[in-house]
Amino acid sequence: MLKFRLLFLLLFISLCGRAASILIPMDEEQKNHLKAYGITYWVLKNGLEADWLLNYRGGSFMMKYSQSIENECKIRGVSFEVIADAKVTSILNIITDPQVNMDIVKLEKAPKIAVYTPKSKLPWDDAVTLVLSYAEIPYDRIYDEEVLKGDLPKYDWLHLHHEDFTGQFGRFWASFRTAGWYIEDVRSQEAMAKKLGYKKVSEMKLAVAKGIRDFTAGGGFLFAMCSGTDSFDIALAADGVDICESMFDGDGADPNAQSKLDFSKTFAFKDFKLNTNPYEYEFSNIDVTPTRIVDRSNDFFTCFDFSAKWDVVPTMLTQDHDKVIRGFMGQTTAFRKDLLKPDVLVLGETKTANEVRYIHGDFGKGQWTFYGGHDPEDYQHAVGDPPTDLNLHPNSPGYRLILNNILFPAAKKKKQKT
Repeated sequence: MLKFRLLFLLLFISLCGRAASILIPMDEEQKNHLKAYGITYWVLKNGLEADWLLNYRGGSFMMKYSQSIENECKIRGVSFEVIADAKVTSILNIITDPQVNMDIVKLEKAPKIAVYTPKSKLPWDDAVTLVLSYAEIPYDRIYDEEVLKGDLPKYDWLHLHHEDFTGQFGRFWASFRTAGWYIEDVRSQEAMAKKLGYKKVSEMKLAVAKGIRDFTAGGGFLFAMCSGTDSFDIALAADGVDICESMFDGDGADPNAQSKLDFSKTFAFKDFKLNTNPYEYEFSNIDVTPTRIVDRSNDFFTCFDFSAKWDVVPTMLTQDHDKVIRGFMGQTTAFRKDLLKPDVLVLGETKTANEVRYIHGDFGKGQWTFYGGHDPEDYQHAVGDPPTDLNLHPNSPGYRLILNNILFPAAKKKKQKT
């Protein structure tokens, strides 16, 4: 009888202390930060929920234990901890302490993701598609025809590929007008514009920009990098104004284009000056690349700390195991701080220069995030360079900022404190 009671007691203790949850740490203990986001997306895709533990061990994830999740972590090489109910309670007590800058956001549904990218092969890669593929997060490729056909409402989240919404073909004319890829890109874009009923590529791109604007206003989440940021705002501001010289659209630009810009139509930028020289690889003075004097050895930007319990959205977008991040260049490297609209939230900046790298804002019912630079692990990516091998950078803090935006739309809507 005594043996039976002892066995029962041991069984009871075992059941009480058995594994209840999986914790995916996102601090320095994590072997593969990037694939950890893919695990969390996979959990949501399979109809389960996850908790995002803001500012707890680098922004860790926690979910109810299942053997399939444990197996998936092992297969993908993601560090995890199997923890009991008592440990979960201890973590929750730490996070909910009013004196601690942490919070819990419940992730409920995997967002449906679209990447605006051309179907033709161009001689550069896109950081977002690279990291989505590496993290094993599914996405659809869409381009002008799909946007203008009205497909955007099918998606929760949209990324703008390295793109030119002004119709100037990326301002590559001066350096690459005889290159086969450039000639083919111009031909295919002009053919698509004609097919869709537009006289010029610039008119088609403006219609696309307006479609993306409406997607965001309707509640969509927009993320853009490199030239997808400033060229988008420039196109909106130049609605109805010809800013393209004859080599781009067959006729000259409006000589009074600058004075006709309408900055009330833009998301992020105001009072910028157009670059009207077609021989220069620059759209406007929004981008700091031509004038910046930051040495590569000192090129870093800092993500701000926000109050997790009060400023939930910017806290989600800046989760990282390193708040000081190595800079990287692009056609649009960073943004002049004095050209930001007053309601734009700065998430990350280079404090030694008058430039910001990572910004966020609201538009209608939706939200947008702009991230300067081309590739967080390739300092000065040139046309024709090979793509970054993320197997060499599984813990990239710069790429983590992209993936924060991927999971952001999955968060349960929480009333902001005022």
